[in-house]
Amino acid sequence: MLVRLCFFISLALVAINGRMLKSHRPLLSLNLVNEINSAQTTWKASASSKFMSWSKESIERLMGVHPDYYNQHKQLEVLEHDVPNDLPETFDAREQWPNCPTLKEVRDQGSCGSCWAFGAVEAMSDRICIASNGAVNAHISAEDLVSCCKLCGFGCNGGFPQAAWSYFKKTGLVTGGNFETSEGCRPYTIASCDHHVNKTLPPCQGEGKTPSCTKDCITGYTIAYPEDKHFGDSVYSIKSNEQQIQTEIFKNGPVEGAFTVYADFPLYSSGVYKHTSGSSLGGHAIKILGWGVENSTPYWLVANSWNQDWGDNGFFKIFRGKNECGIESGIVAGAPKLN
Repeated sequence: MLVRLCFFISLALVAINGRMLKSHRPLLSLNLVNEINSAQTTWKASASSKFMSWSKESIERLMGVHPDYYNQHKQLEVLEHDVPNDLPETFDAREQWPNCPTLKEVRDQGSCGSCWAFGAVEAMSDRICIASNGAVNAHISAEDLVSCCKLCGFGCNGGFPQAAWSYFKKTGLVTGGNFETSEGCRPYTIASCDHHVNKTLPPCQGEGKTPSCTKDCITGYTIAYPEDKHFGDSVYSIKSNEQQIQTEIFKNGPVEGAFTVYADFPLYSSGVYKHTSGSSLGGHAIKILGWGVENSTPYWLVANSWNQDWGDNGFFKIFRGKNECGIESGIVAGAPKLN
């Protein structure tokens, strides 16, 4: 009788409302790492990736670009540049504007599908500094955007990058540092996690919840919430054209982009990424800050929001000029409003 009781309890634990619980088995494997590296492609995979122990569901949770993004993106005004004849072969915004500290930063979205907000506030912060010639440095708050912009989507469950920029223009955003800092009005409150270089942090299994929208600054911050806001002056998209995107970055600073993440991408460690193996995990937003050529392969230089212990110190390169994984078809940006 006891054996039968234990059996039925076990069944109850793996089924809720008639649906089986999702598997939490790791998605990635050493076999996939070896497959990628043995293919001698333009990039290298690493078996020490922090995502080796993550389930498919947990990794998918990080892909926070809503599937309808590209349809909404088409509604934006398209800014078209006169492309200069002297665009450099290599460009890195960190070197072009060395007095803008946020350009060098890699943030951490934690276990939350807030990439749509991170790609936005990272580029916004950079552009405020660039447009002011280094006179204004504002670390725009991901917390404020992901928690308060209800028209942007669903917080930690995904959103729309173009809506984030529209919110910046219409409503404005306050400042806010990274997790476990007291910097700015509203620092990020979702914990960093599962970083193999810091074993004191807890593992992530996709449990991050959207923070509450609190229109007050943290205790000790001397500027009131309404007065701390920064605003955008314009919102636009860039045509899915390599030289148009280059010209926008060259003139105005980093842009927000989105691309489809496949199962091989979380294993990236170096080189120029091209999709090699694995199925789609969803859409992911990032910040593009430059371009170049590595071993005859053109690339975009990109900042991710998975902490510095992922990829190439938090950055990665992805194949440029052929819309790899859709990287060139969802570019959005805007100009900041300077007081």
